Amino acid sequence: MSDKPHPAERSRELHQRALRVMPGGVNSNVRLLAPPVFFQSARGCRLVDVDGNHYIDYLLGQGPNFLGHAPPDVLDAVDDASRRGMVYGAQHSLEVEAAERMLAVIGWAEQVRFGVSGSESVQAALRLARAVTGRTRFIRFEGHYHGWFDNVLVRVEDGAAAPASEGQLVSHLDDSLLLPWNDLTAVEEMLATNDDIAAVIMEPVMLNAGSIEPVAGYLEGVRRACDRHGVLLIFDEVISGFRVAPGGAADRYGVTPDLATYGKAMAGGWPVSALVGPRSMMERFGTGAVNHSGTFNASVMACAATVATLRRLVDDPPHERISARGRRLMDGLVQLAADHSLDLHVQGLPMAFHAGFGDGPVLDYRSLRRLDAARYNEFTRVLIDHGVWVAGRGIWYLSAAHEEADIDETLERVAAAMKATVS
Repeated sequence: MSDKPHPAERSRELHQRALRVMPGGVNSNVRLLAPPVFFQSARGCRLVDVDGNHYIDYLLGQGPNFLGHAPPDVLDAVDDASRRGMVYGAQHSLEVEAAERMLAVIGWAEQVRFGVSGSESVQAALRLARAVTGRTRFIRFEGHYHGWFDNVLVRVEDGAAAPASEGQLVSHLDDSLLLPWNDLTAVEEMLATNDDIAAVIMEPVMLNAGSIEPVAGYLEGVRRACDRHGVLLIFDEVISGFRVAPGGAADRYGVTPDLATYGKAMAGGWPVSALVGPRSMMERFGTGAVNHSGTFNASVMACAATVATLRRLVDDPPHERISARGRRLMDGLVQLAADHSLDLHVQGLPMAFHAGFGDGPVLDYRSLRRLDAARYNEFTRVLIDHGVWVAGRGIWYLSAAHEEADIDETLERVAAAMKATVS
């Protein structure tokens, strides 16, 4: 794209139609924050909108398209399997294969229960933790996202959890104990002074906001504290799973949780989630003692996509390539910002990093909030005008479909956007 305004007539027309029939013109409130651009196709790391404008994509559908958009092997697998049936209301062979492959890649877990969304699997994990421990409350962390349900959706007010939506029951947050992340002492003190805590749930690397890694010894310390107090450790790997390492963050950082949830990258763009753990805990679902149900759980399409995606990740692991290209992009952004006298702060993992205006280091949600989010959000609109599709909140996702030439072109477009910003 050039500096000239690009066509948007068709998107504007569709946006007006959408506003008449859908609240806010969208079907997920997250999309209320994005420009009202409507897309007609995507392939690899490229998007094309209904007005014919082309973009290099670093949002990847909020993360699921880890292999790139419309990976042919996943599409072929889903097409072939679904022609023989889609939802049986009973078991089928693909769900067994999907479970076996997933557990083999993860390594530490013994059983898996499939779902449709990460929010759902998080609720299953919390219910199971309460059943196993006989306790009710759980520790969670500022800036970590665990879904949109009443007991986990929060905004932070003076270090305390507050409802993030009208209609949300305040009482449902009573079991949620909110702490700053990367503060081991805070976790240890909370566990030592409360005997009704069932679980500690966290993103083991904070990717939803800030791409913040755990400080040295933090995960290991939380693991030891949970063991000492008989509390389950739950990793929410809906974003990090299969992305930051073949076996997710548990693999990358060498710390094993009791339970973990997965989604996004596990099925090449198909909607599927999973909860995994040891047989001794997971069997409570199998006996019926703990309920988790769903018409579309382990659908033929979801399992076919999971099998095809995990087969690709094992047979042709993309993580080293993605890391190298992501690191080059991060370094290039920092250099371009310096060239244009912009105080762009870039940090995190090369497959999922964060950019924002301001000074680091960013080690937790509180330091993340010191960055100038409004200014960066405005800059992303300029990036989008120059054909770089990114999220206003700062996350950049890399996929297996991003090639060296795509990184080169991205940096050229970013340079033009920065020039337009400072001129």
